[in-house]
Amino acid sequence: VPAEDRNRTSPFPYGGHRFEFRAVGSSQNVSMVNTVLCSAIADAFTKFADAIEGGTAPLVVAQASLQENWNIIFNGDGYSAEWPVEAAKRGLRNTASGVDAVEALSDGKNIALFEKLGVMSKEETVARAVAMHDQYAGIVEIELKVMIEMITRKCVPACKAAGLSSSVVQGLTAGVSKLEQALHAMEEAPTEFATAQAARVGRLETMEEVRALCDAAEKMVPEEAWPIASYKSLLFLDFEQGYTITGAGQ
Repeated sequence: VPAEDRNRTSPFPYGGHRFEFRAVGSSQNVSMVNTVLCSAIADAFTKFADAIEGGTAPLVVAQASLQENWNIIFNGDGYSAEWPVEAAKRGLRNTASGVDAVEALSDGKNIALFEKLGVMSKEETVARAVAMHDQYAGIVEIELKVMIEMITRKCVPACKAAGLSSSVVQGLTAGVSKLEQALHAMEEAPTEFATAQAARVGRLETMEEVRALCDAAEKMVPEEAWPIASYKSLLFLDFEQGYTITGAGQ
C-alpha cells in the first residue's frame, strides 16, 4: 500500500515521515499517546547511539533493528479482520479494549522505561492510569443515567400514548432495569480498573442491547408523537425551522 494511503487503513498510521492520529474525539487529546510514542522512539535511538558509538557500523545497526522488528510491519488494511488473525500468528499482543490498554500503561516494563528516561515515576504512571479509568467510568455513568431518564420519561410514555402492546413497554422497562444493574456493577467494583471494566460492558453491551429496543419502539410510534429528535430532523434542523442556506448565514 502506498505510504499516502496507509492513513486510510489504520487509526495510527506512519506515512513515511510522520505518525498520524485518525478520528480523535473532540473531547480527547493525544498527549499521553505522544508521550508513550516519543519514549519508545527515544529508547530505540539510545540503543542505536550506544551501538554506533561502540564501533558498530550504522548500516549494520539499522539492518539488525529491521530484522528484529520485521514481524510488526503490516501494510494491509488495519481495520479488516485479517490483521488480528495475522497479528496472532506473529505472536504480537493485541489489546482490543481501551480499558485494558490503559491498565497496561502500568506494566512493569513500561514503568521501567519511563523511569529510565526520566519521563514519569512509577507513582506518576499509575496515577495517570487511574485518572484515565476514572474519567472513562465517569463519562459512561453519565450516559447510563441519561439513557435511563430518556427511556423512563420519554420513550415509555410515548409508547403508552401510541397504544403499543404491553410487551413493548415491558421490554423497555426491563431494559431500564439492566441499565440500573450496570450502574450498580460500577458502584460495587473494588478498583478503578474494575470500575472501568464494568463501565465498558455497560457501554458496549448493555446500552447497545437496550438501544435496539428503543429503535424498534421508535419505528412503531408515529413520527410526530416520538419525543426524541431523529437523525433526519437533526440533519435538516435549519430547513425544518424554515431557514434557507442563504438565510441561515445572514
